[in-house]
Amino acid sequence: MLAEVRRTPGVTRAEIARRLRLSSGLATELCARLRELRLLTEEPAPARGRGRPTTVLRAHPEGPLVAVLELRQEDWRSAVASLDGAVRLVETVRHGPGHGPADVLAAMRSGLDRVRRGRERRVRAVSLSVPAPVRGGRLVENSTLRWRAVDFADLAAGTGAPLLVGNDAILAGVAETRTGAAVGAAVAVHLILEAGIGGALILDGRPMEGAHGTAGEFGHMPFGDRSLRCLCGARGCWDVVVDGNALARSLGDPTPSDVRTYTETVLARAASGDVRAGRAVRDAAVALASGLAGLANAHDPDVITLGGLAAPLRAAARDAFDAAYLDGLMSFHRAAPPPVLDAAHADDGSLHGAAAVGLDHITTESALATWSDLHP
Repeated sequence: MLAEVRRTPGVTRAEIARRLRLSSGLATELCARLRELRLLTEEPAPARGRGRPTTVLRAHPEGPLVAVLELRQEDWRSAVASLDGAVRLVETVRHGPGHGPADVLAAMRSGLDRVRRGRERRVRAVSLSVPAPVRGGRLVENSTLRWRAVDFADLAAGTGAPLLVGNDAILAGVAETRTGAAVGAAVAVHLILEAGIGGALILDGRPMEGAHGTAGEFGHMPFGDRSLRCLCGARGCWDVVVDGNALARSLGDPTPSDVRTYTETVLARAASGDVRAGRAVRDAAVALASGLAGLANAHDPDVITLGGLAAPLRAAARDAFDAAYLDGLMSFHRAAPPPVLDAAHADDGSLHGAAAVGLDHITTESALATWSDLHP
């Protein structure tokens, strides 16, 4: 029942009973128990013609919560998620000068304290999204931030809440398959472009994280220029021909300190008629499309979703993108190519994915039993 409430916000008790094949009496009994446990509450549903009135199920105002933290290249965000899947943004804070791990994590810990203030017993998990591969709860390496082997264990220390750490692109892919553009897809590829390319292959709603949790580093597949070495240390990475650094190189500009903002600026210049910016954007869009065709050939997905700056990059050179995508597909795919859709969650995919993973954790049988013990 909790899963159905998350899946369809505002669902009625009658509709949940139908989906779960429950008698109206049993549905009423379960809802009463969930109210007692401060998990769900009920509100009158809007009248829809004749028939017995029913109720809408929502998260209880005193129910368990997930504190969500999202580390990004230029800033970090905090939010709180309730059992009905609603995510409320609390604050956005830009990194200070130097933005080393110690300073940023100290600021994020203060932000977490603000999220928890007045909700200490209700926050049952802390879910963190980071823009880098994650192994054993640690950031492996972010070449743009120049962070390596960062441990987040102290972030939630003393809160009594477990800390869940995930890669931003994988989490964004989870969000798209749960409540976004890839709902219902058995096989989905999600790609996110920020300061580089990340992504996820998702099978039946579950991301493939690899043997060590670092799968989805699509930007480091050798789809790029073999004469160029990536910041990751490999040669010919896809990143080096698509992201903001690639645009700067095409335009003869210095390496940008804020890759996302620089990319947005170049896209705006191209839209205003700047010929050189337009040519650079077109080249990056073609490189993006060609790589996506390779992923489609490799994984045969039902759908590909684009998050971050990938969607506006495609939109800025749509004809060139479409031609390159089709040209890169194996011939038998071209009659019905896997659709490439803009992500429904846009820039908030990682935030919603982290919330979803956190809510999964606090609604396990053991977690609900612990909560029940607090509300006998």
